[in-house]
Amino acid sequence: MRRPDYSDWLDRLPYSMDLAAKSYHLGVLLADLTRWHTTQCAHYERILKLTGHSERKINKVEDVPFIPVRLFKEMELMSVDRDEIFKTMTSSGTSGQQVSRIFLDRETAAFQGKVLTRLMSDVLGKRRLPMLIIDSPAVLRDRHSFSARGAGILGFSLFGQDVTYALDEEMKINMPNIEAFIERHTGQDIFVFGFTFMIWLHFCNALQTQNIQLPLLNGILLHGGGWKKLHDNSVTDGQFRKVLAERTGIQRVINYYGMVEQTGSIYLQCEHGRLHASIFSDIVIRDPNDFHSMEIGETGIIETLSMIPVSYPGHALLTEDLGRIEGVDDCPCGRLGKYFSIAGRLPKAEVRGCSDTYEKHS
Repeated sequence: MRRPDYSDWLDRLPYSMDLAAKSYHLGVLLADLTRWHTTQCAHYERILKLTGHSERKINKVEDVPFIPVRLFKEMELMSVDRDEIFKTMTSSGTSGQQVSRIFLDRETAAFQGKVLTRLMSDVLGKRRLPMLIIDSPAVLRDRHSFSARGAGILGFSLFGQDVTYALDEEMKINMPNIEAFIERHTGQDIFVFGFTFMIWLHFCNALQTQNIQLPLLNGILLHGGGWKKLHDNSVTDGQFRKVLAERTGIQRVINYYGMVEQTGSIYLQCEHGRLHASIFSDIVIRDPNDFHSMEIGETGIIETLSMIPVSYPGHALLTEDLGRIEGVDDCPCGRLGKYFSIAGRLPKAEVRGCSDTYEKHS
């Protein structure tokens, strides 16, 4: 079977399809991708047969057979020859937990980058801004096997220039680095990136403890992952934004939802605080009891769908997150498609997030 090629979708605006058009066109594409993985990945083919999905017809995105995201912790799933794999990404996890292993060939990795570029241009435009990363350069030790944090940093750093790390190798705030960076870019827009819990733990806390004020009024902060750990520490989204504004002046804060198992398919928060599905991906909410697709406003398990995964069968994944679709095609921001919110984690689900689990050793 010929390898799927969806590069023509890159010519379309990321939020330009209404529900009817997207459900049909993306459904056709994902059906094609399902056939590809069925013929190329023996484990995936057996899974579909065992679950009774192998003969079902796919007419829309809700019909695409899904697999639990946890399966990537248990099995090595790939749809290309092993000698074509040039990068392996791992999910985050606490010490002793199994991690997901995601196998990328060059074409899949390249398409990830192109899709991410289209999505980020909706936030930053086509310019590359001076970039301050709220993390340590130590995360990028191994360029061939990335953690979720490392993959995120490497991917988003493509949209910055003069990339500077705000933390040192001991995860302490690096004021000389930050002050020199701010001096070089006084008056310019600045792209600030980090993982939510890491920003709070190592950046916000340090600024408060040391009574530091940073002139980052022109900063655009993109952050994601780690909300479970913040909520466990009784930190709300409002408090997170408030402390950032007080200590840095940053007013434009954009959260995103995503996972290493579908790198590139991120769901960005609009100016009205809603997470949006682009034309490259979609969201289905499943009932926890029988997995039927749920209606707008109903809370259930989040399933994420993406056209990106070709080297591994990760195009339809049942996550361990709870959420609900808040609306379709009618967000005041003007973006078409579904918009949704996260309601938390499934009970008894493993605690993990895109920011990795960070354990402080004394």
